[in-house]
Amino acid sequence: MINQWRKLIFTGCIILSACSATKHIPANDALYTGATVKLTAENVSTQQRKVLQADLEGLTRPRPNSRFLGIPFKLLLWNLFYTKKEKGLRANLQRKLGQPPVLASSVDLDANIKLLQNYLENKGFFRSGVTADSTWKKKKASVTYTANAGPQYKINSVTFPADSSTLSTAIAQIGQKTLLKKGEPYDLDLIRGERTRIDALLKERGFYYFNPEDILVQVDSTEGDHQVNMRLVLKPETPPEAKEVYFINNVYIYPNYSLNRARFDTAQANREFYKGYYITDPVHKFKPKLFVNTMAFTTGQVYNRTDHNKSLQRLMDLNVFKFTKNRFQRAAVDSPKLDVYYYLTPMPEKALRAEIGTETRSNNLNGSEVSIGFKHRNTFRAAEQMDIRAYVGTDVQFSGTFQNTTTFRMGGEINFSIPRFVVPFFRFKPKSSFIPRTNIQLGYEALDRKGLYTLNSFHGGLGYIWRESPELSHEFYPIAITYTKPQNISDKYSREIINNPTLRHITDTQFILGSTYQYTLNQQALGLQKRNTFYLNGLADASGNLAGLLTSRTGVNSKRMFGLPFAQYLKVELDGRWYRRLGLNTTWANRLVIGYGKPYGNSQELPYIKQFFTGGNNSIRAFRSRSVGPGTYQAVPTSQGFIPDQTGDIKLEMNTELRPRISGPLYGALFIDAGNIWLANDNPLKPGATFNSDFLSELAMGAGAGIRLDITLFVIRFDVAFPIRKPWLDKGNRWVINQIQFGQPEWRSQNVVYNLAIGYPF
Repeated sequence: MINQWRKLIFTGCIILSACSATKHIPANDALYTGATVKLTAENVSTQQRKVLQADLEGLTRPRPNSRFLGIPFKLLLWNLFYTKKEKGLRANLQRKLGQPPVLASSVDLDANIKLLQNYLENKGFFRSGVTADSTWKKKKASVTYTANAGPQYKINSVTFPADSSTLSTAIAQIGQKTLLKKGEPYDLDLIRGERTRIDALLKERGFYYFNPEDILVQVDSTEGDHQVNMRLVLKPETPPEAKEVYFINNVYIYPNYSLNRARFDTAQANREFYKGYYITDPVHKFKPKLFVNTMAFTTGQVYNRTDHNKSLQRLMDLNVFKFTKNRFQRAAVDSPKLDVYYYLTPMPEKALRAEIGTETRSNNLNGSEVSIGFKHRNTFRAAEQMDIRAYVGTDVQFSGTFQNTTTFRMGGEINFSIPRFVVPFFRFKPKSSFIPRTNIQLGYEALDRKGLYTLNSFHGGLGYIWRESPELSHEFYPIAITYTKPQNISDKYSREIINNPTLRHITDTQFILGSTYQYTLNQQALGLQKRNTFYLNGLADASGNLAGLLTSRTGVNSKRMFGLPFAQYLKVELDGRWYRRLGLNTTWANRLVIGYGKPYGNSQELPYIKQFFTGGNNSIRAFRSRSVGPGTYQAVPTSQGFIPDQTGDIKLEMNTELRPRISGPLYGALFIDAGNIWLANDNPLKPGATFNSDFLSELAMGAGAGIRLDITLFVIRFDVAFPIRKPWLDKGNRWVINQIQFGQPEWRSQNVVYNLAIGYPF
């Protein structure tokens, strides 16, 4: 099969190569292959010159035919299916798969020269000059633009309006933190940004009808020292309403609005006044208190853009309205007051869905799942969300413990979400633009591993989720309960437990009664391409603390609640990531994971489902999932050749990866991963597994390379990795770089690990 694919790819390349890129170029014309810019600029750093040159080259038009790995595949396909007919299969393939040649005759040199010169002047190079020269060779043409930027002008002084009017006084106060700094280069984009900044801050002070165009920036340049003086003044034609501060008058809400019928915001019928808001909802689809908790505007307050956007964001965040829009209208011609109208189009309340899918789990289970779900978006008429889901699925484990064992899963879950904090004796109104939620969860799963054991799992929780900003979120579950009970443990599995007691943890009865808190800072959620961006996730998890105070030890074994021993532990985990942008198309990504669990009381180790593991396609990619550690311990295969999954109470992991862009959506990767797990307490069955002061010498390490196909919607990732350090070897022999033999099949089969996954590893 592989050979057939190779032949097919080779044949395709031969066919495309036979189609010359210039095959259908008209006479006296040529294929345009692009433009380059030769730039000279005084007193400009090398990095600034590179950026300026890249910007200039990006402005030239037209753009040449697209290329992938340097080959114009779409143009070659256009030539392959070339036809003068407008209809038919060949014509359709030519239009849909191909791209017509970009001709040299379509290049307007004068227009490009003017465009480049204007750009340089907008960047402060007032005495710039641009020339162009085209080169034709073998039916191909390119253009070289020579740009002499000259000296760049700098800002000498900036002044703001000085009269005593309310608007001028506000602008002068805002100008104290201007973007236009003395000594900085003149930049038209920066001037536009300053006007936009002033407008945004004036909107926060109630100047609703003000526009950035009402500000005029006057510039005086000097020839001798290449400096400019700037004066920001109000345009004479600025309308009177733009100079006034506006207040909120009445707020009108239409929560059952339809886009298909005429607006009815002047109708008085069925309008209800509730705690400062006029609500028109004749069918009582929503309780009025929902909008009191959601709206940021109140009667009598000064208009500001923050509350304007906050109200719209909160309404959308309720997840019950398909469309939300608003408008502002002067309450009277001679009054500085605004009436606010909100038009809200609801989503369908009830939704039924069915899903069929495949999934890959971190414990090497691969399989399929069928689920049926029901969602009610407005359960008690205050935007409560109830989501009910039932599923069945099967899995097969291809590596790790008991490979090729079929697993059958079935279960269900109920999630009930309330769009506010529900806390006894307290009532909170959100301050951010996002709606906080109170979540109640209940779930059950039966997992049957054929011929081995059955696990019945119950889980439930009461928690709160809220966001301070798009990049900062919190999740706090004061009550989180998990109960897992094994059944039908087979003789086969019992015999394996005798030979390898570490397998017992998988079928332990687990009762976890605790609390969790999670903090997430994700600067990439803003969608900005900063030079440095950070991600931090912190998790705190505690179990059995309150229960331990309320119960007493029974006999010599453990404390119990409802007749069951419960887990007692403290666990914290930090996942920090730093992304550094190198140039325009390369990213350097780094991650550090630190996890620490402290079992005590009833627990000698963390519960199995709470323990850490390492290895796998999102971890140390040179080792299989859950195959590293703990410490220097190496799992011994069972009597049937199975290797148990390895877990621990403490984790340290470090990753670094360089992600250069190869071409188009194709990216490469070079990476090094390191880490391990350890136990907090001694386990005689796992010598070398306990955490100690020599932990850095016990790190596993791997290196590798990969490719990523990033088409924005999802990323397909393929990595090849190999170990360079094995912690289970003798202390002086753990580095295995000198043993690498890529040419030896036996070495490759024992060391090279292939990882195919969706999404980036971090």
